[in-house]
Order: sequence, then structure tokens, then C-alpha cells
Amino acid sequence: MIYIHWIFLLIYIMVIVSIIVTILMDNRQPAKTMAWVMVLLFVPVAGIILYIFFGQNTRKMRFISQRSLDQLSKRQMLEFVEQRELRMPDKFQSLVRLFTNQSLALPFKDNEAEFYTDGYQFFPALLQSISRARHHIHLETYIFDDDPLGRLIADALIQKAKEGVEIRVIYDDVGCWRVPSAFFERMKKAGIDVCAFMPVKFPAFTSKVNYRNHRKVCVIDGIEGFTGGINIALRYVKGMRNGTLPWRDTHMRLRGSIVYALQRAFLVDWYFVDRTLVTNRKYYPPMPWKISNDCLAQMVTSSPIAPWPDIMQGYVRILLEAKSYVYMESPYFLPTEPVLFAMRTAALAGVDVRLMVPRHSDSHLLEWASLSYVVETLAAGVKIKLYEGGFNHSKLLVADDEVSTCGSTNIDFRSFENNFESNVFFYDRQMALRIKELYMADEAQSVDFNDVDTLRHRPYLHRLTESLFRLLAPLL
Repeated sequence: MIYIHWIFLLIYIMVIVSIIVTILMDNRQPAKTMAWVMVLLFVPVAGIILYIFFGQNTRKMRFISQRSLDQLSKRQMLEFVEQRELRMPDKFQSLVRLFTNQSLALPFKDNEAEFYTDGYQFFPALLQSISRARHHIHLETYIFDDDPLGRLIADALIQKAKEGVEIRVIYDDVGCWRVPSAFFERMKKAGIDVCAFMPVKFPAFTSKVNYRNHRKVCVIDGIEGFTGGINIALRYVKGMRNGTLPWRDTHMRLRGSIVYALQRAFLVDWYFVDRTLVTNRKYYPPMPWKISNDCLAQMVTSSPIAPWPDIMQGYVRILLEAKSYVYMESPYFLPTEPVLFAMRTAALAGVDVRLMVPRHSDSHLLEWASLSYVVETLAAGVKIKLYEGGFNHSKLLVADDEVSTCGSTNIDFRSFENNFESNVFFYDRQMALRIKELYMADEAQSVDFNDVDTLRHRPYLHRLTESLFRLLAPLL
């Protein structure tokens, strides 16, 4: 028995060492590397399990061949080159090129957006658009709950399928863990193509549980699209804590050429889950809307399998190039080091950097982990606003009345590094002013969080707890 004990101990040590070497060879951010090394050294056995589920690096993996990606992108490319009098703003040419070069996020002009700030506004608009569909509906969401609202959306899709409309649905397997399979089977039996994103089945997909599709995209007939922060669940209408905490969010209905980019993003994900190349031009029809406003937009996607964290790089560049102000909203604040550095640098350079987070979060763990980051940004002059009108789930940014973005990306490690995310970036003054107006309306329901001295002198145990949670921030 003693020999068996020593054999198991030796094997365990060899496994730990090999995993640590693998982590070191990945050349990740030092903070993330140290976090995993600490977990492996100080959490016996469970550390290995956590690494298998949450720690493996996918950025060097290739899930889609370049040939397939080219085929899925050719229709978007044709629509892009057919644009006439496309003018790139001088100030943002480098940012536009950054996104184009890294993820083929092509810029499209002549776009318009309608904004929804809660589920009461968004879901009736979505149902109206679904009812108007004549050819196809492409829906991608992180959460599709089996609740009264989810069933209402499902019924609307089933009705359109009976009318002969092509419907494809992608839901995230982890986001919908609690949703019974019968909910999706009902849609499948009605003729709807439904696929789970990266199903987590032991043991083949355990290492993928950490990499989730957080995008929210819907394309109707290839001529209008929806994207933003709202999933399909009743709490996005009723709020949390039995309706006592309203849900504030930002979602958009988009019309114009940018819808071609939303379509391409969905069809790339569809190939990812179904291995079906959908490239027919009928999914990229001529736009019926006569829009001539020169509103330039890019649909930017980021993922853990892309070589670079595109959306994070965009945030960093905007922060470092801002001259007057940058206003941001995020439900969580666990920034990567580049974003934290850019925020502090901009604030110290005299830029009015404001970050709005909800006063009441849906996760006490994330609140504890984010507090030490808040202290750092406050010390550099960043203004932190606490939204008191409910739980603010919005993900938006606006800078200098010139550039703005809205989508699914939180200002945290998970969104920037681990999730499949999407944001629309606008290079248009009128759009920036509209998003700025949304921000200022939220700021009117917020209070300043600026007492740095009080934070610095909070109890030792509080600061220790925050520091411990901060160590785990890259894993949250």
C-alpha cells in the first residue's frame, strides 16, 4: 500500500508539473499565469479539475479553415466593394483597419439604429419583426429560457416555420444548462434548425466549458438585425429579486448595410456548430431601406480562438486616442491589464473617463473582486458612477462625440479573453450623441463613487478578501 501511495503521489506531481509547464509555454498574461499556478499548487486535485474545465488555451487552435472562412465572407465582401463614395474618417482609419485586418470586420456606410433600454421595448419589436419574416430568421443568443417569454418567442418561431420560413437558432449550451432539452426538441420537431454552441459532454468537451458564446444576434430576411445585451429570458422584462430590481439594458435594431456584417457573423457561427456552409446570395438581398446618412459601422467579433482579442484592442485604442472624454457602461468591472492601463493613462492625461457600474449586482463574488480595480482607477482620476435605477446590464462606450460602440462585451477578463462576443462600432457623430444621451440618462440615476480615502482605510479583512478574489479575477 505504501508503494502505491508513493506511485500516485509521483504521478500527481508529474501531472501538476506538466500542466504548469504548459501554462508557462502558452505565454499568457502574467496575472493569469500566476492565478492558475496558485490554483494548481494550493488547491490539490480540484486545481487539476478546474484547469481541465476552465484553463486550457484555445487561441492557437483552429476550428474553421481559412478556405471555409473565405467562402462565408465572400458575399459580405461583394456588398462591401459595391459601396459607392465610402469615406473613412481620418481620425479612425487606423482603428477601422485594425478590425478589418484582424477579423475581416468590414466597414459599411448608411446605417440607422433604434435603441431599446429594457425588455418591455425590445421584445415586442422582436416579435413584430419575426411576424414580418418571409424568407429566413437567424437567431443567436446566450440564454434562451424555458419561461413564459421564452415560450412566446419559441411559439412565434414555430409559427413562422409552419409558414415555410427558414429558421436557424444557436443557443449556448452552458448559458442554457437549466433549460430542458424538450424545449429545444419542440422547435426541432416544428422544422427549426437548432444547434447548441460547444455542447459540454464529458469527457470530450470538458475543456471547452470556459469558452462560451455570449453573442446576441438576430437577422430577419437579411435586411434588418438586432444585437446588444438582452438575452431571451423573463428577467430581462420583470427584473430580479421578485421584480424589485428593474433590469436596465441596451439593445439595438439595425437597418442598412451593417446587417450584411451581422449575417456573416451568424453564418460563421452556424458553420462552427453545424458544419454547413451557407453562402447563397439570397441571404444578402438588396436593402429595401433608402438610407443615406454616411453612418459608418463595423460589426466586430472576438473569440478565444482568434489570434488577437479584437474588441479589447479597440477599447484600448479609443481610450488612448481620446481627447475630451470616454464614457463607458458595464455590468461587471474586472478589466484586463491593457484596459486598466489605458483607462488610467487617459484619466491622468486629462481625459474625462467615466465608468458606470450597477450599485446592485447579480453577483457578490464579482463585486468583491472588482473593488480593488475601482480603487486603482479612482486614484488615477477615473470617475466611477453607481447606477441606482436597477441592475444595469448595458455594455456601451462613447468617446469625443465621434466614436461609439454597443454590444455584448463586458469590461472583464471573461468577455475580453474567453467568450465569443460581438460589438458594433459606429464612426458617426449623430450616433455617438445618441449613445451619449443614453449614458447621460443613466448617469442621472447614478451616484458618484469617489471616496478614495474611505476605500483605502476600509478594514484589513475586507481588503484581504478583495485581493484574494482579485487573484482569481482572470478565472471568473
